[in-house]
Amino acid sequence: MNRQKLLGEEKISKLLIQFSVPAIIGMVVNTLYNIVDRMYIGNIPDIGGLALTGVGITMPIMTIIMAFGMLIGVGTSARISLKLGEHKREEAEHHLGNAFVLILITSVIITVMGLTFMNPILRLFGASPETEIYAAQYMQIIFLGTIFNMLSFGLNHSIRSDGNPKIAMFSMLIGAGTNIILDPIFIFLLGLGVRGGAIATVISQMASMTWILYYFTKGKGSIKITRQTMKLKKSIVISIFSIGMSPFAMQLAQSIVQVLANNSLKIYGGDLAIGAMTIISSISMIFMMPIFGLNQGSQPVIGYNYGAKQYHRVKEAMKILVIVATMIVSVGWVLIQFAPQLLIGVFGANQSLLEIAKTGLRIFLFMLPALGFQSISSNYFQSIGKAKISMFLSLLRQVILLIPCLIILPRIGGLGLMGVWLAGPVADGLASIITGIVFFHSVRQLNKAEENETQTFHTEKSLRA
Repeated sequence: MNRQKLLGEEKISKLLIQFSVPAIIGMVVNTLYNIVDRMYIGNIPDIGGLALTGVGITMPIMTIIMAFGMLIGVGTSARISLKLGEHKREEAEHHLGNAFVLILITSVIITVMGLTFMNPILRLFGASPETEIYAAQYMQIIFLGTIFNMLSFGLNHSIRSDGNPKIAMFSMLIGAGTNIILDPIFIFLLGLGVRGGAIATVISQMASMTWILYYFTKGKGSIKITRQTMKLKKSIVISIFSIGMSPFAMQLAQSIVQVLANNSLKIYGGDLAIGAMTIISSISMIFMMPIFGLNQGSQPVIGYNYGAKQYHRVKEAMKILVIVATMIVSVGWVLIQFAPQLLIGVFGANQSLLEIAKTGLRIFLFMLPALGFQSISSNYFQSIGKAKISMFLSLLRQVILLIPCLIILPRIGGLGLMGVWLAGPVADGLASIITGIVFFHSVRQLNKAEENETQTFHTEKSLRA
């Protein structure tokens, strides 16, 4: 059974395991790119706390780079899945080739702009004179390696859409594994400190990129990057951006939230509060990355079957995904509420920072169990090509609700830092309720479409008889 036929006929639960488990493993391991850096940097003697805060200041910039990777990578992946579902392989290849060129252009622009305006951006994003030096040391290297980051991250999505989730996972394992090995060597053994963490990250991304480019040129890819497919076409670029705009907007919004949060934390809690949020964000990534892995793994399954009008398979996939996602984040919630010290302790910062992080962690991620459903539902609309709805649901939590909460709550009744922590669960809870209303309305529409397809089938069968 070829890969595309597999997506349309194999048992849904088996497909989700086959596609999502490698994606989950890859995303969790890939999370270590940033988390391992933070863990080692937080343990640097004498400067660990300030250095960790400095790296935390860079998170909005890293998120912006990832946003552009998602704009192109996720948009291309979704279009490839839909085209392969429609048996239009040549069009799928043109989407891949155009994506490669778009990533090259975007990477160069980000590198030049980033290096030119780095220090003003860091100060705008909440850096103090004490932490700016560490943030600049880290980002200078990261900006120089932007092209490796975006090619490895952006094109890896398309390997999964090509029907090879294990290879997509392996490409992420190459990068993360290399980073884990090189981090202590560059940070401690060679004495490069914060710069060493950034160098290790860039080398790791280069290794992952090399593997992915080989797959799409000389490797096992059923679709290839060729000179013919690299000629930019306006219709293809627009189609990629129309789907990729939703995750792009979500990541860009997350960057805005991080900037606002950093500045609020700086006002109400100082540098230590920013360092605490760096730890909280890292722990949040640990439990949300499996959900993102589920989304990535399920996207080809949902996209293909929706394109093939096999709506019953789409509904079955969504039911399984919501259950599994909720179970994952619920386990995270239990650990956060009852054993936060196990999660926080590995960052090795000073005791004052750890105490602030413990309180913030429990409050800011209190609604974590609801985020599994919210994320899976947003991805559903992205997978079936309904970009506007997906963008709205993505922005709902990160912009429409969270930003006002970050601005208003700290000012209510002198809540201060507590108001920053409370912004998380308030926005998450409201976003999940609204997402549920939109999603279940869509399910009813899907049921009607399925009934129409069944009636049409029986009518045509009767006419043939």
